[in-house]
Amino acid sequence: MGNICRSPLVEAVARKRFAEVGLKVEVASCGTGGWHAGEQADPRMRAAAAGAGYELGGHRARQLMLEDFDRYDLLLAMDSDNLREMRRMMGADAARRASLFLEWAGLAPPHEFPDPYYGELTGFVQSIVLAEQGVRGLIERLRAD
Repeated sequence: MGNICRSPLVEAVARKRFAEVGLKVEVASCGTGGWHAGEQADPRMRAAAAGAGYELGGHRARQLMLEDFDRYDLLLAMDSDNLREMRRMMGADAARRASLFLEWAGLAPPHEFPDPYYGELTGFVQSIVLAEQGVRGLIERLRAD
């Protein structure tokens, strides 16, 4: 929602993994809310990500804009609240272009990516596992297309 935990992590994982497999795909993250705009990723997420080999130090939170719907072919939400807001903003084209990120992971439902913000450090570490699973599934799908 605020673009300081889950989505910047997924962006960093996707950038790294896409580069490793030679996929040239533009990746960006944003939040449906603007209350953290301009801020770095949460320090707990930065620490957990760094421990797993992902750099979030350059990230600055930003809010989803209408222009993003024209710029990007696929928009992935971390949870149903964000997906609902994206679809509200997008209108009729939403069903085809917006989905839950973890739907790509090959995991059994639910496909909600838990927000670690109010929890313990273990939630941030678990976020890395989920981000990597989702990005693996996304790579498989992009290669198939």
